[in-house]
Amino acid sequence: MNCGRCATSLERPGDYCLTCHTRNTERVVLELDRERATVTCLTDDEVVARREITTHPEDDPEREPTELRNFAGLVADETHRKRPEEVYAAGDREVLQAVRGELHYPLYRVADEDEPVEAVRRRTGEPALEVVETPPLEKLGGSHSTLIGNRAGMEAIRAVGEHPHVKKIIPGPIDAGGSGSRSGVRAKATRADENGNVRLLIRDGSSVQENRVVTTAGERELGERVRADLNEALHEADLQE
Repeated sequence: MNCGRCATSLERPGDYCLTCHTRNTERVVLELDRERATVTCLTDDEVVARREITTHPEDDPEREPTELRNFAGLVADETHRKRPEEVYAAGDREVLQAVRGELHYPLYRVADEDEPVEAVRRRTGEPALEVVETPPLEKLGGSHSTLIGNRAGMEAIRAVGEHPHVKKIIPGPIDAGGSGSRSGVRAKATRADENGNVRLLIRDGSSVQENRVVTTAGERELGERVRADLNEALHEADLQE
């Protein structure tokens, strides 16, 4: 494949061109299984490249973390050489978390596990959302400074705050009149409002706190995309209600 701008031959299809500094891949979609990952490159809605990366999971529990990290590193390297605008992923959560740790890009979950590439292609033409670079806990503000759930409650805030389209998290008052729960701290992002903002409900026993999450979505439909991502992040943190 040649660069779409200067026609320089690329080492791999979809690579970023180092001659004219042009991106040849707009979006990367990662389909992640424990033994195999497929890296699909999209420009507009066309597939410009697809590459498979495999691994052999270790039976030895002491060696397995290194093998998984190396596998995730290969997936991340293949992604980095494309320098895409966005990266989406679906599949094995353990592998996804490992890849997230190796990537220098925000990683968006794809809800459609069966056809993630088609799901991302359907998003072509949708407006790009503003990315907020503020560290997660610096997004926390408002008149109520108390959070329920202690460390687990703060982990829920951190998981939500890490999303690049979250601008601010505003804690609300704590209601101690709810029904009791033995499942520990649980959290859920609720339906987006007309401005694309969502509510983060954190429950701890009989107490519940409703926190306002301000996003860059600007309208309900895009806010629903952010909400889905937030609930996936809470699920990965083992905190989703």
